Amino acid sequence: MDYKYIEQLLERYWQCATTLEEERILRTFFAQKDVPVELLPYKDLFTYSDESLDDEVLDESFDDRMMALIDEPTQVEARTIRFTERLKPLFKAAAVVAIILTLGNAIQVAFQRHDAGADLSGVAVAERTIDGPSMAKADSTMVDTLAALPAERVFMK
Repeated sequence: MDYKYIEQLLERYWQCATTLEEERILRTFFAQKDVPVELLPYKDLFTYSDESLDDEVLDESFDDRMMALIDEPTQVEARTIRFTERLKPLFKAAAVVAIILTLGNAIQVAFQRHDAGADLSGVAVAERTIDGPSMAKADSTMVDTLAALPAERVFMK
C-alpha cells in the first residue's frame, strides 16, 4: 500500500503547515493497529495526545468542590500583643549594640597592650613614663614669663 499522502502530511506537520483537519487525519491513521514499519517511530507522537486527553478530564463535581473550598469563611481571631512583646526587637538590637561595644573595647585594650611593647608587659599603666618635654616645666615657664611682664601689658593681650 502506498502511504505517499501520509508522508506528505508528515512533512507538512514538521514544517508547521498542517491544518487541524490534517492533524486529525494523522492521529486517526496512527491510531490504527496496522501502521507501516517505516512510520512506526511517529506512532507514539500522535497516539500519546489522544491517551493524555482521556486521563486529564475532570469530573463534574470538581467545580463544586473547588467552590466549596473557596466559599468557606475563615475565622480570624484577634490576638493581643503585650507591650514587652512589641519592644522585643528593640531589646535584641540593644543587646547586639552592647555586645559589639564590649568586643570593640576588648580589642582596643588588646591592641594598646600590644603597642606598648613586650618589655613593659608586667608594668602597670600608671607606672609607665614617657620621654619628652615635661608639661610641668612648660607651665612654670609660662607663669614666670607672665610675672616678669608689667601688669598692664598682660591684660592687654
